[in-house]
Amino acid sequence: MKYLSHYVEQKQTDLFDRTGAFFAFSTKQFDEKKQPGVVYSSLGVGLIAPKANASELLAGLKTIHAEGVAADIEENGKPAIIQRELANHEAQITRDVSSTVDALEGYDITVEEVQAGYSTFFQTCVDNDWF
Repeated sequence: MKYLSHYVEQKQTDLFDRTGAFFAFSTKQFDEKKQPGVVYSSLGVGLIAPKANASELLAGLKTIHAEGVAADIEENGKPAIIQRELANHEAQITRDVSSTVDALEGYDITVEEVQAGYSTFFQTCVDNDWF
């Protein structure tokens, strides 16, 4: 099963290339990638973009994320996505669905849906000794 990253990765890379955006986590990395005469904005979590392109980049990322979520739901369905994220967040061990709920923000999946999917997920874990 694909993850959201599979749906958005190439589109994000293309957007970064088109807008001149890059990631830099140190002055050295920034200095290696910056272009002369360009004013940059730090957009958080190490994302840097030319100030003139920052709005386009942020709007594009929002659109790409929404399209990726829609494609994920269409291809996999909400129940399978819930099961995937419960496994990814090792909910069978933690017995806590909060990180799964957080990961599914933007999917229009409720806490109640995740909690309902947990019992099925947990039984699958018991049946397969996934502990």
